[in-house]
Amino acid sequence: MFLTLTLLRKGIPGKQWIGKYRRPRQITWQMKRNMVKNLEREAENEYWISRPYMTPEQEYCHAVERRAENWLKIKEAKFAKFPEHKHITDHLSHLKTTKTWSS
Repeated sequence: MFLTLTLLRKGIPGKQWIGKYRRPRQITWQMKRNMVKNLEREAENEYWISRPYMTPEQEYCHAVERRAENWLKIKEAKFAKFPEHKHITDHLSHLKTTKTWSS
């Protein structure tokens, strides 16, 4: 029965590009070329990643000064927007306009 269904079936049921019984895509020369280009690019990336620029000893604490300077810049920028300090005398100075302390 299954053999008869397979032999007598005319085409692919449903959508031809998706599903369990989909039609396989034809591999073109452009697809092969793109795959080879991608594999070559990946091999080059692996080549450069496998060779470190600095040794672990050089890499240890190599950016301490730069990070400290960046942190100071960020901190100064944050405090630049901060309003100036006000004392309680500035807030209450309007209350003593008519009061005198002399007897």
